[in-house]
Amino acid sequence: MNPKKVLYIAAHPDDENTRLIAYFENVLHVDVAYLSLTNGSGGQNLISEELGNDLGLIREQELYAARRHDGGEQFFTSATDFGYSKTHTETFKKWNKEKILGEVVYRIRAYQPDIIITRFAPYTEGLNRTHGHHTASAILALEAFKLAANKDAYPRQLDKVATWNTRAIFWNSSWWSYGGKERLDSIAATNPEKYKKLQIESYVDELGLTSSEIASNSRSMHKSQGFGTRPYYGPNFEYLELLDGDGAA
Repeated sequence: MNPKKVLYIAAHPDDENTRLIAYFENVLHVDVAYLSLTNGSGGQNLISEELGNDLGLIREQELYAARRHDGGEQFFTSATDFGYSKTHTETFKKWNKEKILGEVVYRIRAYQPDIIITRFAPYTEGLNRTHGHHTASAILALEAFKLAANKDAYPRQLDKVATWNTRAIFWNSSWWSYGGKERLDSIAATNPEKYKKLQIESYVDELGLTSSEIASNSRSMHKSQGFGTRPYYGPNFEYLELLDGDGAA
Protein backbone atom coordinates (compact mmCIF):
# COMPACT_ATOMS: atom_id res chain seq x y z
CA MET A 1 0.00 0.00 0.00
CA ASN A 2 1.21 3.52 -0.76
CA PRO A 3 -1.35 6.05 0.51
CA LYS A 4 -0.28 9.49 1.72
CA LYS A 5 -3.42 10.12 3.74
CA VAL A 6 -5.77 7.71 5.53
CA LEU A 7 -9.12 8.52 7.13
CA TYR A 8 -10.19 5.96 9.75
CA ILE A 9 -13.92 6.02 10.59
CA ALA A 10 -15.89 4.49 13.45
CA ALA A 11 -18.70 5.35 15.86
CA HIS A 12 -17.22 6.10 19.28
CA PRO A 13 -14.12 7.14 21.16
CA ASP A 14 -12.09 3.94 21.79
CA ASP A 15 -13.41 2.27 18.61
CA GLU A 16 -10.30 3.24 16.67
CA ASN A 17 -7.57 0.66 16.06
CA THR A 18 -4.51 2.35 17.56
CA ARG A 19 -2.28 -0.48 16.28
CA LEU A 20 -3.09 0.38 12.68
CA ILE A 21 -2.96 4.13 13.24
CA ALA A 22 0.44 3.84 14.95
CA TYR A 23 1.74 1.69 12.09
CA PHE A 24 0.63 4.03 9.33
CA GLU A 25 1.78 7.17 11.14
CA ASN A 26 5.10 6.05 12.60
CA VAL A 27 6.30 3.20 10.37
CA LEU A 28 4.93 4.15 6.93
CA HIS A 29 4.88 7.90 7.73
CA VAL A 30 1.36 8.29 6.37
CA ASP A 31 -0.94 11.04 7.66
CA VAL A 32 -3.86 9.45 9.51
CA ALA A 33 -6.99 11.00 10.98
CA TYR A 34 -9.67 9.31 13.07
CA LEU A 35 -13.26 10.42 12.53
CA SER A 36 -15.34 9.42 15.55
CA LEU A 37 -18.98 10.01 14.72
CA THR A 38 -19.93 10.53 18.38
CA ASN A 39 -18.10 11.80 21.45
CA GLY A 40 -19.12 8.82 23.59
CA SER A 41 -21.51 10.65 25.91
CA GLY A 42 -23.83 7.62 26.06
CA GLY A 43 -21.20 5.30 27.47
CA GLN A 44 -20.15 4.23 30.95
CA ASN A 45 -17.51 5.71 33.22
CA LEU A 46 -15.29 3.31 35.15
CA ILE A 47 -13.17 5.85 37.03
CA SER A 48 -15.42 8.75 38.11
CA GLU A 49 -19.04 9.85 38.37
CA GLU A 50 -19.40 11.97 35.22
CA LEU A 51 -21.98 10.72 32.72
CA GLY A 52 -23.85 12.17 29.74
CA ASN A 53 -22.47 15.42 28.35
CA ASP A 54 -19.73 15.59 30.99
CA LEU A 55 -18.54 12.11 30.05
CA GLY A 56 -18.59 13.13 26.39
CA LEU A 57 -16.20 15.98 27.15
CA ILE A 58 -13.89 13.58 29.01
CA ARG A 59 -13.89 11.08 26.17
CA GLU A 60 -13.20 13.78 23.60
CA GLN A 61 -10.09 14.74 25.54
CA GLU A 62 -9.09 11.08 25.85
CA LEU A 63 -9.16 10.85 22.06
CA TYR A 64 -7.01 13.96 21.67
CA ALA A 65 -4.57 12.49 24.19
CA ALA A 66 -4.51 9.20 22.26
CA ARG A 67 -3.67 11.02 19.03
CA ARG A 68 -0.81 12.86 20.74
CA HIS A 69 0.71 9.42 21.41
CA ASP A 70 0.16 7.81 18.00
CA GLY A 71 0.53 10.97 15.90
CA GLY A 72 -2.86 11.01 14.19
CA GLU A 73 -5.40 13.82 13.86
CA GLN A 74 -8.82 13.72 15.50
CA PHE A 75 -12.24 14.70 14.09
CA PHE A 76 -15.88 14.32 15.16
CA THR A 77 -19.37 14.69 13.73
CA SER A 78 -22.43 15.88 15.66
CA ALA A 79 -23.97 12.38 15.92
CA THR A 80 -25.39 11.70 19.38
CA ASP A 81 -24.27 8.71 21.40
CA PHE A 82 -27.63 7.60 22.81
CA GLY A 83 -26.42 4.32 24.30
CA TYR A 84 -26.75 0.81 22.91
CA SER A 85 -28.62 0.49 19.64
CA LYS A 86 -29.75 -2.86 18.26
CA THR A 87 -29.98 -1.85 14.60
CA HIS A 88 -28.55 0.65 12.17
CA THR A 89 -32.08 1.69 11.17
CA GLU A 90 -32.84 2.78 14.74
CA THR A 91 -29.52 4.63 14.80
CA PHE A 92 -30.25 6.51 11.58
CA LYS A 93 -33.63 7.67 12.89
CA LYS A 94 -32.05 9.18 15.99
CA TRP A 95 -29.00 10.57 14.23
CA ASN A 96 -30.75 12.19 11.26
CA LYS A 97 -28.92 10.15 8.67
CA GLU A 98 -28.76 12.78 5.93
CA LYS A 99 -27.27 15.38 8.26
CA ILE A 100 -24.52 13.08 9.57
CA LEU A 101 -23.87 11.67 6.10
CA GLY A 102 -23.29 15.24 4.92
CA GLU A 103 -20.80 15.80 7.74
CA VAL A 104 -18.87 12.67 6.75
CA VAL A 105 -18.87 13.78 3.11
CA TYR A 106 -17.56 17.18 4.19
CA ARG A 107 -14.76 15.64 6.23
CA ILE A 108 -13.68 13.48 3.29
CA ARG A 109 -13.68 16.48 0.97
CA ALA A 110 -11.76 18.62 3.46
CA TYR A 111 -9.20 16.01 4.52
CA GLN A 112 -8.76 14.45 1.05
CA PRO A 113 -7.70 10.91 2.04
CA ASP A 114 -6.23 8.45 -0.44
CA ILE A 115 -8.01 5.61 1.35
CA ILE A 116 -10.74 5.30 3.97
CA ILE A 117 -10.76 2.51 6.55
CA THR A 118 -13.80 1.55 8.61
CA ARG A 119 -13.49 -0.22 11.94
CA PHE A 120 -16.75 -2.06 11.44
CA ALA A 121 -18.43 -3.86 8.57
CA PRO A 122 -21.35 -2.32 6.65
CA TYR A 123 -23.03 -5.72 6.55
CA THR A 124 -26.33 -6.02 8.40
CA GLU A 125 -26.54 -9.81 8.72
CA GLY A 126 -24.32 -12.66 9.93
CA LEU A 127 -21.21 -12.68 12.12
CA ASN A 128 -20.28 -9.15 11.08
CA ARG A 129 -23.50 -7.59 12.39
CA THR A 130 -22.83 -5.55 15.52
CA HIS A 131 -23.94 -2.56 17.64
CA GLY A 132 -26.27 -0.35 15.58
CA HIS A 133 -23.93 2.64 15.88
CA HIS A 134 -21.04 0.52 14.61
CA THR A 135 -22.86 -0.77 11.55
CA ALA A 136 -24.27 2.69 10.84
CA SER A 137 -20.77 4.23 10.92
CA ALA A 138 -19.58 1.81 8.21
CA ILE A 139 -22.68 2.32 6.06
CA LEU A 140 -22.23 6.09 6.25
CA ALA A 141 -18.54 5.79 5.39
CA LEU A 142 -19.30 3.66 2.34
CA GLU A 143 -22.02 6.01 1.10
CA ALA A 144 -19.88 9.10 1.76
CA PHE A 145 -16.96 7.51 -0.11
CA LYS A 146 -19.10 7.62 -3.26
CA LEU A 147 -20.87 10.92 -2.65
CA ALA A 148 -17.75 12.97 -1.88
CA ALA A 149 -16.79 12.85 -5.58
CA ASN A 150 -20.28 13.78 -6.77
CA LYS A 151 -20.74 17.52 -7.39
CA ASP A 152 -24.51 17.12 -7.07
CA ALA A 153 -24.22 15.76 -3.52
CA TYR A 154 -24.32 18.42 -0.79
CA PRO A 155 -23.50 21.16 -3.32
CA ARG A 156 -23.48 23.95 -0.71
CA GLN A 157 -20.29 22.45 0.69
CA LEU A 158 -18.51 23.28 -2.54
CA ASP A 159 -18.23 26.92 -1.52
CA LYS A 160 -15.68 25.76 1.05
CA VAL A 161 -14.31 22.43 -0.21
CA ALA A 162 -13.92 20.69 -3.55
CA THR A 163 -15.23 17.27 -4.53
CA TRP A 164 -12.81 14.48 -3.70
CA ASN A 165 -12.34 11.03 -5.22
CA THR A 166 -10.92 8.68 -2.58
CA ARG A 167 -9.15 5.76 -4.23
CA ALA A 168 -10.49 2.93 -2.06
CA ILE A 169 -12.40 2.11 1.11
CA PHE A 170 -11.49 -0.88 3.27
CA TRP A 171 -12.93 -2.60 6.31
CA ASN A 172 -10.34 -3.26 9.03
CA SER A 173 -11.59 -6.81 9.50
CA SER A 174 -10.66 -9.13 12.35
CA TRP A 175 -10.35 -12.86 12.70
CA TRP A 176 -13.23 -13.01 15.19
CA SER A 177 -15.57 -11.96 12.37
CA TYR A 178 -14.50 -15.03 10.40
CA GLY A 179 -14.49 -17.70 13.08
CA GLY A 180 -10.72 -17.90 13.60
CA LYS A 181 -7.29 -16.68 12.50
CA GLU A 182 -6.61 -19.69 10.29
CA ARG A 183 -9.86 -19.19 8.39
CA LEU A 184 -9.20 -15.49 7.77
CA ASP A 185 -5.61 -16.22 6.73
CA SER A 186 -6.87 -18.77 4.22
CA ILE A 187 -9.50 -16.40 2.82
CA ALA A 188 -6.99 -13.55 2.52
CA ALA A 189 -4.37 -15.77 0.85
CA THR A 190 -6.80 -17.00 -1.80
CA ASN A 191 -8.33 -13.56 -2.48
CA PRO A 192 -5.35 -11.18 -2.66
CA GLU A 193 -7.28 -8.74 -4.85
CA LYS A 194 -9.77 -8.16 -2.01
CA TYR A 195 -7.73 -8.66 1.19
CA LYS A 196 -4.53 -7.10 2.44
CA LYS A 197 -2.62 -8.67 5.32
CA LEU A 198 -0.25 -6.19 6.97
CA GLN A 199 2.58 -7.11 9.34
CA ILE A 200 2.42 -4.00 11.51
CA GLU A 201 5.04 -4.62 14.20
CA SER A 202 8.18 -2.55 13.74
CA TYR A 203 10.73 -0.62 15.79
CA VAL A 204 10.54 3.17 15.37
CA ASP A 205 14.10 4.40 15.75
CA GLU A 206 13.32 8.08 16.22
CA LEU A 207 10.99 7.35 19.15
CA GLY A 208 12.84 4.41 20.68
CA LEU A 209 9.56 2.47 20.76
CA THR A 210 7.94 -0.34 18.84
CA SER A 211 4.74 0.40 16.97
CA SER A 212 2.95 -1.83 19.47
CA GLU A 213 4.27 0.24 22.37
CA ILE A 214 3.07 3.42 20.66
CA ALA A 215 -0.35 1.84 20.09
CA SER A 216 -0.53 0.65 23.69
CA ASN A 217 0.27 4.12 25.03
CA SER A 218 -2.41 5.56 22.77
CA ARG A 219 -5.04 2.97 23.67
CA SER A 220 -4.35 3.46 27.37
CA MET A 221 -5.54 7.06 27.16
CA HIS A 222 -9.13 5.78 27.17
CA LYS A 223 -9.02 5.73 30.95
CA SER A 224 -12.73 6.29 31.58
CA GLN A 225 -13.38 3.03 29.72
CA GLY A 226 -10.68 1.05 31.52
CA PHE A 227 -8.87 0.33 28.27
CA GLY A 228 -5.26 0.28 29.42
CA THR A 229 -3.37 -2.30 27.36
CA ARG A 230 0.12 -3.76 27.32
CA PRO A 231 2.28 -3.89 24.19
CA TYR A 232 2.36 -7.00 22.04
CA TYR A 233 5.80 -8.27 21.08
CA GLY A 234 6.35 -10.40 18.01
CA PRO A 235 4.69 -10.62 14.59
CA ASN A 236 1.41 -8.73 14.63
CA PHE A 237 -1.02 -8.65 11.72
CA GLU A 238 -3.95 -6.49 10.64
CA TYR A 239 -6.35 -7.23 7.78
CA LEU A 240 -8.02 -4.87 5.34
CA GLU A 241 -10.97 -6.05 3.25
CA LEU A 242 -11.75 -4.01 0.15
CA LEU A 243 -15.30 -2.63 0.18
CA ASP A 244 -15.11 -0.46 -2.92
CA GLY A 245 -12.59 1.25 -5.19
CA ASP A 246 -9.09 0.34 -6.34
CA GLY A 247 -7.67 -2.59 -4.39
CA ALA A 248 -4.16 -1.56 -5.41
CA ALA A 249 -4.46 1.73 -3.52
